[in-house]
Amino acid sequence: MKLPINSSSLDGLVVLDISRVLAGPLSAQILGDHGAEVIKIESFDGDDTRGYGPPFIEGDAPYYIGLNRNKKDLALDLSTGRGRDVLFRLLEQVDVLIENFKLSTWQKWGIESPAALARKYPRLIHCRISGFGEDGEFGSLPGYDAAVQALSGLMSINGDPTLDPVRIGIPLVDTTTGMNAAMGVLLALYEREKSGRGQSLEVTLFDTALGLLHPHTTNVLNGGQSARTGNGHPNIVPYDLYPTKTEKLFVAIGNDRQFALLCKELGKPELAQSPLYRTNRDRVANRDSLRRELVALLSHFDGKTLFTRLMDLGVPCAPMLTVEQALVLDHTATRQMALQSGPYRFTGVPIKLERTPGAVRLLPPAIGEHSQELMQRFGFTSTEIASALEAGIVQQRTAITS
Repeated sequence: MKLPINSSSLDGLVVLDISRVLAGPLSAQILGDHGAEVIKIESFDGDDTRGYGPPFIEGDAPYYIGLNRNKKDLALDLSTGRGRDVLFRLLEQVDVLIENFKLSTWQKWGIESPAALARKYPRLIHCRISGFGEDGEFGSLPGYDAAVQALSGLMSINGDPTLDPVRIGIPLVDTTTGMNAAMGVLLALYEREKSGRGQSLEVTLFDTALGLLHPHTTNVLNGGQSARTGNGHPNIVPYDLYPTKTEKLFVAIGNDRQFALLCKELGKPELAQSPLYRTNRDRVANRDSLRRELVALLSHFDGKTLFTRLMDLGVPCAPMLTVEQALVLDHTATRQMALQSGPYRFTGVPIKLERTPGAVRLLPPAIGEHSQELMQRFGFTSTEIASALEAGIVQQRTAITS
């Protein structure tokens, strides 16, 4: 019998997101996509990313829009004792706290350490996100994606080997840190089901960047060297971008069988039997001469036609598209990865569960759009809400509409 589809996997989970910029908001959005009730606390000026444009949609940058759906918004002045009192009352009731404040900020607020917060709220999952953690040579220093790319060695292996290293063109460290944070929260929640206890977890940009550097880190740790190979792969050949008669095609050969199929399709099957190229170890040792061979052969082929033929044979490859081209592919629509609601356009939910699928239920909120609603939700009286609004501790704003 087919099981009924539930609304979402994390229904009933309450997450407080007091982080800003990218990693923290992304991790909270992932949880929100899968049913968690996410409350975003912002200063009255809002998350920095609201201004990371142009372009702007309804006054906010797409940078913000892409990280803050499925959340309700409470505008709260945490610089005041009364504002922090509101925060601490919320922490008594939520399951998860995601934040990226400095430890010194918590200490100023009377919380000496994550352990102290855990004692105060014993079932709370407290997710701390920082650049480097609190200990060690770089402990407590601020972390930014591009700077951590440089410091970790990630930038050193990216770009044309004949030129200076190049920053990876997306905030890869921030994004992956957000994914690690969401995964860490889920691990801690699973453990809480057995122990009944919350815990603190820490995810840093620096640790994440080093974790991303496979196979370069494991090569170096085991006697090899890191190398900037451009589009090529340090351990696999051919695994590179090649010109064809019409466009550039990335060929991603993973084993000797695939290489033999490629050579046969290109009209030179004997190339796969050459002692220079018979195994991947041979091909890595002779990558330059093999590249010359393949460039000459590929120059006679239409790139898109060859892509279809090779993929049908099980040989991994792809034409190089722009972001604009990728977003309008039929497959993008089939996978529901380019969505629109009103004036907002955003990527879809990449994790697709069969019975409990994620969904976009709430559009990115305006600053303080749900302040009064959320305070009522967490048991504040009408008098307390009115007093907080009058004192400027909380702000209520109306969502911008077109």
